[in-house]
Amino acid sequence: MAERKPIESWLTDMDGVLMHEGVPVPGADAFIKRLRESGKPFLVLTNNSIYTPRDLHARLNRIGLDVPWESIWTSALATAQFLDDQRPGGTAYVIGEAGLTTALHDIGYVLTDHAPDYVVLGETRTYSFEALTKAIRLIDAGARFIATNPDETGPSPQGALPATGSVAALITKATGVEPYFVGKPNPLMMRHALNAIGAHSESSAMIGDRMDTDVVAGLEAGMETFLVLTGLTRPEDIERHPFRPSRVVDSIADLVDLV
Repeated sequence: MAERKPIESWLTDMDGVLMHEGVPVPGADAFIKRLRESGKPFLVLTNNSIYTPRDLHARLNRIGLDVPWESIWTSALATAQFLDDQRPGGTAYVIGEAGLTTALHDIGYVLTDHAPDYVVLGETRTYSFEALTKAIRLIDAGARFIATNPDETGPSPQGALPATGSVAALITKATGVEPYFVGKPNPLMMRHALNAIGAHSESSAMIGDRMDTDVVAGLEAGMETFLVLTGLTRPEDIERHPFRPSRVVDSIADLVDLV
């Protein structure tokens, strides 16, 4: 097998890699600093569609991680990119927060509950019965069903929260219609991210803390993959999967010297 090319660009997950429950992972600041000094293109990826890149820049900056907002790629942006490619200037009924609605406004989409082209489901902390009922009826009437990401739960200090994948399952049960999930592990999100920074998969790497989203997405996009053990995955979990990351490390601190 031919050796991989040297890594010239980096994609990294955010939660569980750079930060954990609002606290920076030791070494994350050094990794970001080394990336910025190197001039190599990079993106911080997240399946969370609640926040805009500017919001996330501010949140990361508050904990000492200086990531430019232009270097943040969310499932909301990936969803907007997908819809702009599929049906430019379309209409959508959206369940989500500012990260998603802003991304759709920015590509020229009209948000409406009157015969929309799409029902777009994203992350929110306030899923309402009324909004879900409307989404179900619009899908029954012919709207196409899109979801930003398949994550079934999200973290909180009190424990797990239902996330987009769980709510999508509810809508699917009511309508019989499966959504198209744009975010990780869909390699489409990775390819859009690589295109955004002019990178090629053969000379790019993906860092993540989850086998079922980060590693498989990077693998399917043709990238080198690094699994860190500062998030959800434990060493014993790795063998349960039929695929492996290129390398397993304790934390992102172990990757600073590779940049």
